[in-house]
Amino acid sequence: MPKLEKAVLQNDPSETESGAHKPKTPEKSLEDILHLGDHSLESQPEALFVTPLTETGKVSNLSIVHDVVNKDIYMEDTNLPSNSLESRFVETMYNAFWDHLRKQLSSTPPDFSCALELLKNIKEILLSLLLPRQNRLRNEIEEALDMDLLKQEAEHGALNVYHLSNYILNLMSLLCAPVRDEVVQKLKSITDSVQLLRSIFHVLGLMKMDMVNYTIQSLRPYLQEHSVQYERAKFQELLDKQPNLLNSTTKWLTKAAIDLTTPFPSSDSPSSSSSIEYSSSDQEPNKPEPPSLTMVLYQGYLNLLLWDHGKEEFPETLLMDRIRLQEMESKLHHLTILASVLLVAKSFSGSVLFSSSEFVDKLKYITKALTEEFNSRPEETMQNVSEQVSQEIHKGLKNMGLTALSNENTASLIVQLQNIAKKGNCIRSIIEQRIHLFLKCCLVRGMQESLLDFPGGLLFIDGELAELGWKFITLMHHNQQVFSPYYTEILNNVILPAQAQETEVASNCDGPSTEGPRREGSACSWDNITYSQQSRQLSSLLQLQ
Repeated sequence: MPKLEKAVLQNDPSETESGAHKPKTPEKSLEDILHLGDHSLESQPEALFVTPLTETGKVSNLSIVHDVVNKDIYMEDTNLPSNSLESRFVETMYNAFWDHLRKQLSSTPPDFSCALELLKNIKEILLSLLLPRQNRLRNEIEEALDMDLLKQEAEHGALNVYHLSNYILNLMSLLCAPVRDEVVQKLKSITDSVQLLRSIFHVLGLMKMDMVNYTIQSLRPYLQEHSVQYERAKFQELLDKQPNLLNSTTKWLTKAAIDLTTPFPSSDSPSSSSSIEYSSSDQEPNKPEPPSLTMVLYQGYLNLLLWDHGKEEFPETLLMDRIRLQEMESKLHHLTILASVLLVAKSFSGSVLFSSSEFVDKLKYITKALTEEFNSRPEETMQNVSEQVSQEIHKGLKNMGLTALSNENTASLIVQLQNIAKKGNCIRSIIEQRIHLFLKCCLVRGMQESLLDFPGGLLFIDGELAELGWKFITLMHHNQQVFSPYYTEILNNVILPAQAQETEVASNCDGPSTEGPRREGSACSWDNITYSQQSRQLSSLLQLQ
């Protein structure tokens, strides 16, 4: 197999010759695509599914398609943490095997039983790296590593392990991706047979990952084109077998509708995520019109970032995204703490010090490092943060020739930073609300427009928040495309009966409500009001020295 052909096959799917790994034929179904022989993606970790959904292999394929489209399947050379018990156990057993192999080969006469098993595994890996049309190379490997012949040689003490290892290295140099050329070449300098076999086994593992990643890269454009219809069809098959499969989804959307239609009693108090309503001071508060189906769905999506995973059943239509959403929720929580710390620090040190990007970046780096254990030890974490941040502010003011903080202000700074550990802390609550309001605007208006009107107080985490927003919006819009028919049916059953009831009640009153119908995009106008009121609240809070 020429090196040029190898480079094209494993690095540029757009130039791949007709073979099993280029899914360009429209007549090939996704079911066919997902079964790739030795490179089957079903061996990859699938998304978390609860027991009622795990009855068929179709769930695995559904998870695979979903993960590939969302670019979450990509194999890497990952190891266990070096200091973990699991890592030490695995390393001990791994070393014991290779020591046992060395002892067998050094004995008189040599014992080739472990070596034969290794060669058999190596042969299987090499064959799995071949494309279907590489018949000549396949026949060559079958002949050179004929296990029956090798067993006969071993029985007569004539098995040359080092010679076979060098033959395998030559095959690897033909089959590996160009990025592995250097490491394969280095193996040729190893003269110890056991060490050479050990290194070969490691590099073959990397080559298998290269092939899986190439397959994923080749499949992704095709899956992206057909994934919505495929995911919807597979979910419908599951729903046909389990009619109650949408029970948790119905509860989730019902709660979202209630969140939007229940007015908050006071505009002066912090509210829950993104469902804030304000009435004019010269009018009695009116019960709002039923929200649009889209706005209820968006509220439901935002509620997922505040989900109590230990108590609430997760919506069935989002189970494949549960791990991703948990990671986003954790990231959002850490960004809330980070933004709160920076906001408090700026309120004491002034805008001059915070105009230095070097100082801000250093403070962010320190805060991120210190708050990694916030969830398990919030009070202790914020005590460390308060001490370190106050020291950095003192040094920063001194280096810039600015007036140092008084003892009173320093003590107040430390207290306010430590108070961030409390769940009911006003600054932390308002920052969290504004992050959720920003994400809501991203859902309604799109990322580009929302980034042009970035809310104050979050500017120091704009990069991190924009990255989180892109991931969240992309994931939720894909979910909306796949499951919109189910959401529409559920929400029509939830909202329309309530709307009909309101109409019946209104017909017995003096006249219609003075409040006009809500536009679908009006959420962001609520948010602008919220930003303004919360800004005043933040200012007043931070001035309480």
